[in-house]
Amino acid sequence: MKTALLALLLASTGAHAAAPVVETESGAVRGEIGGDGRSLFRGIPFAAPPLGDLRWRAPQPVSPWHGERDATHSAPACMQVDYGWNHGAAARQSEDCLYLEVATPSLHPPKPLPVMVWIHGGGNRGGSGAGTIASPIVGRGVVLVSIQYRLSALGFLSHPALGERSGNYGLMDQQAALRWVRANIARFGGDPANVTIFGESAGAQDVGLQLLSPGGKGLFAKAIAESGTPGFGLPPRTLAQNEALGEEIAVAAGAPANADAEQLRALPADALIRASEAADVPGLDDDSFIWLQAVVDGAVLTETPAASLARGVGREIPLLIGNNLYELGLYGSPERAISEGFGAKAAEARAAYGLAPGKTPPADLPLRLANDLTFRCPSLHVAAERTRSGGRTWHYQFDLSGAEGKPVTHGSEIAYVLGQEGEDDTSPAPLPAYWVNFAVTGDPNGSGLPQWLLFGREARSLEFTPAGPRQVTGLAADRCSLRAAP
Repeated sequence: MKTALLALLLASTGAHAAAPVVETESGAVRGEIGGDGRSLFRGIPFAAPPLGDLRWRAPQPVSPWHGERDATHSAPACMQVDYGWNHGAAARQSEDCLYLEVATPSLHPPKPLPVMVWIHGGGNRGGSGAGTIASPIVGRGVVLVSIQYRLSALGFLSHPALGERSGNYGLMDQQAALRWVRANIARFGGDPANVTIFGESAGAQDVGLQLLSPGGKGLFAKAIAESGTPGFGLPPRTLAQNEALGEEIAVAAGAPANADAEQLRALPADALIRASEAADVPGLDDDSFIWLQAVVDGAVLTETPAASLARGVGREIPLLIGNNLYELGLYGSPERAISEGFGAKAAEARAAYGLAPGKTPPADLPLRLANDLTFRCPSLHVAAERTRSGGRTWHYQFDLSGAEGKPVTHGSEIAYVLGQEGEDDTSPAPLPAYWVNFAVTGDPNGSGLPQWLLFGREARSLEFTPAGPRQVTGLAADRCSLRAAP
């Protein structure tokens, strides 16, 4: 399917090896032709460098340039610590990082192509947008965009000296990138009226928050959230709470106790990142989730995600959401996790997890608990709330190992969505086909694919298994029904 479609698009434009040039609103960019004929553009600025006085401000417009800008090299990643998994990004990092990448199968298709905008994961404190545009998914006839956004303390810190409403700069960056897409993507063959945002982990959380943010309204038509929800089941922070945390981080980075905005903006970026990593977050057991608690700043987020979902905010946008069977390990003991996660219903939860007297708990209890509390139950809650308010939502659970036979874990589905796995529509997990169908029509179903039913009041999910996709009802209902929304 993908090869024939790409060949048709290339034939329609008389593709050749000359470097492609596109005139954006800010100036011309010169990309390159990939091995399969796609046009690739890297390192395109969508906002001014957030340096100096622009640190901790809303993203500002790009200064126009003259002549052709070289767009054949990826920009540095945003500031971050090297955790190992992000070594490549951490090795090339800069505070000047607000850039995006575009791949298109045709600059001049017969009709505008659907656009898919990838928001990378990494805890909102690591990762980058580089390299995603090499994905085979482009061969299915979509324009693929990958964006970067400020991370860690540079992207999500609040401080009283920065103004009445501060924080969530990373989410503002994403909105600025989406405004760039709306203004420019038609010049790359894309349809600005048919944009799907999708992301994994923190990227999925940010997708969910953009659905609820007033600033995200009108910037995309569809959304896909892989292994992430607004806040990951954690209670959100208020602006005052995030400011108090920001003051501690600023002092740890070398600022005086009553620093003003100028002193804050003079702090070394790497010192701020290191101070953020060492912060002890009140009420949070695992401090690595420091930037995964949604911050209700009164501007980007005007109320808690739970309140927005209950009011039906974003219900007009079709959503595809789900989790993997196993994601991340449990932080702390199962007993403590159940006590904190289920509160007044902890006794019922213990029984549901096999911890009642006379029962033998399952061997995978820690993994099952961690996944329920942080991923599975929150995603089912989002699907149920949207269904209640009239939104169209498709839910999934992914349970396939990778090519090397490794057990399913956090991020396993990415190799199927963006990599070579699942490229055959008859494979056990034809995720690219479902994802692209959804981007095209707002419905993942298509010819030759097992039917994927709406979540609906029956709480239906599509489970991707080694034997193929299968429809299930009431996934983890015995446990998730006991979990109160944060």
